[in-house]
Amino acid sequence: MKDEKDRRLPHPLISAIPIISLIAMIACVLVMFPDDALSGASQIALIAASSICIGLSMLIYKVHWDDFGATINVTIGESSVSILILLLIGIMSSTWMISGVVPTLIYYGVQIMTPSLFLPCACIISSIISVMTGTSWTTIATIGIALLGIGDALSIPAPFTAGAIISGAYFGDKMSPMSDTTVLASSMARADLFSHIRYMMYTTVPSITITLLLYLFMGLKFGGAMAEVNQYTTTLSSTFNVSLWTMLVPVFTGFLIYKKVPSLITLILSSFSACICAVVLQPQVLAGIAGSAEVTGMAVFKGIFITCYTSTAVDTGVEAINELVSTRGMAGMLNTVWLILCAMCFGACMVASQMLTSITHLLLHAIRSTTSLVCATVGSGVFLNLIMGDQFLSIIMNASIFRKEYEERGYRPELLSRSTEDSATVTSVLVPWTACGMTQSTVLGIPTIVYLPFCFFNIISPFMSCIVAALGFVPTPKPKETESDNSPKTNE
Repeated sequence: MKDEKDRRLPHPLISAIPIISLIAMIACVLVMFPDDALSGASQIALIAASSICIGLSMLIYKVHWDDFGATINVTIGESSVSILILLLIGIMSSTWMISGVVPTLIYYGVQIMTPSLFLPCACIISSIISVMTGTSWTTIATIGIALLGIGDALSIPAPFTAGAIISGAYFGDKMSPMSDTTVLASSMARADLFSHIRYMMYTTVPSITITLLLYLFMGLKFGGAMAEVNQYTTTLSSTFNVSLWTMLVPVFTGFLIYKKVPSLITLILSSFSACICAVVLQPQVLAGIAGSAEVTGMAVFKGIFITCYTSTAVDTGVEAINELVSTRGMAGMLNTVWLILCAMCFGACMVASQMLTSITHLLLHAIRSTTSLVCATVGSGVFLNLIMGDQFLSIIMNASIFRKEYEERGYRPELLSRSTEDSATVTSVLVPWTACGMTQSTVLGIPTIVYLPFCFFNIISPFMSCIVAALGFVPTPKPKETESDNSPKTNE
């Protein structure tokens, strides 16, 4: 087996073949299976693209299979925690619904919000929750589902609401010091965390301001009467025990997050507290899920288990509300897990074959100025999401590829970390086969390609990063007399 350094780097045109093939196949999948792309067709496209990558590498460049096998093992191993989190989110979102947490939020939310201001309000609420929690995934799986229900009651199209929720959640995820992606981007670029967050304000504030104005403008056409609100409040209160006591669950979850309890433990404890809430306040709902006409201990116990591991249906008497309060449990995430594994496989093959390296080298050769450097970094972040299928891997790869270039030019590491966050972090949810895109599509029940046009913050951010660089809002390159010039600043 040849050492990686001695291996001939694939030609960029050859390296582009698996990517072009994947994009073409995914496009066909979305046309042929518009509402069911995650059930197998997308996974086959990823495996086929991986096979093309492996075949070209072994035939033309004599890459040994052991290289692919080792990289796939490492990559999938690194995604195991994300998969566990995804499964636990399936449990948590279901238990929050059946326990009455989400129905209570919807019940009071539809009476407070107005249709014309709902979209900017949904974006702001998601932003605040995401900043406090540091995670877009938990924000969307909890308050996001409630906001989706409120929007439905206010006759706001679901893709509009999903776009506002996702925009706000990813703004908060990007700006929160507790966010995994924020910490990862700053550490990979060797930048001080809080200096990185302050420096992101140059691009993030204009992006979220434009986003809120767009949602405000869109909301103007939804200023009519709220005819369905009474139906929602009456139906929810007659089906669930709508009570402010259910708010103890999100308060407890917020406390765990504030104490920086690890994500897996937080999700488990939040789900467990929701189960207790369901047993105390919603025993009749649990008995109905178990198929029992009477509320017995065995029926309630069975209803809890069903809620956690598989789909549930609660008959409210109104079809639209039945769909709203239905849940999928852990089993509802299995297609997404399957897709994540296939996406990780494709990313690993592109790394092992060095096709990804070949393409990124091409980007580095095209850099001539500060603006082109930032644009190349942003373009690479988006491109890596398309290839790697995971925002964490994209952040790591992007920072690793460009860090030396930024250091040689004397730029502060915050410029690299900001450009990486403006691309790899926020666009991951816009790609149907990334972990983020698949997860949010599954949780919200809306295909990625459907909500994508309304995720204004996620779309604007990469362009804003390039515009701000072109306008000269970048730190002045520093002379390279000492090594400390490129070290993180800790006293800013």
